[in-house]
Amino acid sequence: MTREQYILATQQNSLPRTEHPQFYPVGIYGWRKRCLYFFVLLLLVTMIVNLAMTIWILKVMNFTVDGMGNLRVTKKGIRLEGISEFLLPLYVKEIHSRKDSPLVLQSDRNVTVNARNHMGQLTGQLTVGADAVEAQCKRFEVRASDSGKVLFSADEDEIVIGADRLKVTGTEGAVFGHSVETPHIRAEPSQDLKLESPTRSLVMEAPRGVQVNAAAGDLKATCRKELHLQSTEGEIFLDADTIRLGNLPMGSFSSSSSFSSSSSPSSSAPRQTIYELCACPNGKLYLSPAGAGSTCQSSSNICLWS
Repeated sequence: MTREQYILATQQNSLPRTEHPQFYPVGIYGWRKRCLYFFVLLLLVTMIVNLAMTIWILKVMNFTVDGMGNLRVTKKGIRLEGISEFLLPLYVKEIHSRKDSPLVLQSDRNVTVNARNHMGQLTGQLTVGADAVEAQCKRFEVRASDSGKVLFSADEDEIVIGADRLKVTGTEGAVFGHSVETPHIRAEPSQDLKLESPTRSLVMEAPRGVQVNAAAGDLKATCRKELHLQSTEGEIFLDADTIRLGNLPMGSFSSSSSFSSSSSPSSSAPRQTIYELCACPNGKLYLSPAGAGSTCQSSSNICLWS
């Protein structure tokens, strides 16, 4: 290409065009732009409000690295400080308080503690209400805190009191509907011990004997019908300075060795100042004037009044 041709070619390309070019605007304009700015501003305000609320909640609930509020998460479990309220059931393995403070469980109605087995069946229940404390379980035990000794246990078959001393402070004493088995019964010092059965009989039995001892008082046995002292293998031993048997029937004798069963000596018999205590085969006792022909020595006149 010659120099002239190159100049002409370049001059033709640099000539201004007479046609008007088409321009296409790029972006959002008008009401669309205003709506976009409005939504961006609303989103920013919402984010700021949410951030402020989150910071306020963290501050009020006292969120820390260890827990929330009075709740602290430790290696041994969860620790609650102060008063805590549970609106739904609480399932835990162990609950205990600090060494220097008691554990208080409080409710407006009652406090119920349930125990269930691996199948979800109820095996034990303790309910503390306003009127009573109820325990439903197969066996209920109360143990000493220091030695672990069973102080009280109850099940369907028996009730065991394992304390060294059982003290009843009621004015009416203790009432037992059935038999009572115990090695020792005693009253408080300077107090009377009274065993009474108002409508039935009172029976005291022991395989090796029954010992009744009143060290500083009187011993009195009163019954409405009969008083039985029975020893199956041994003897009944009464050891005292004076033994008195009152209201015993009195026998009499005459020269013909005939005796009557009157309550006083016969007018024909001389007055006697010494009497013999005689026993019948059925165990009844009576007084007889002492003499050679007394009823104690006469087998034919034994128990004329029995």
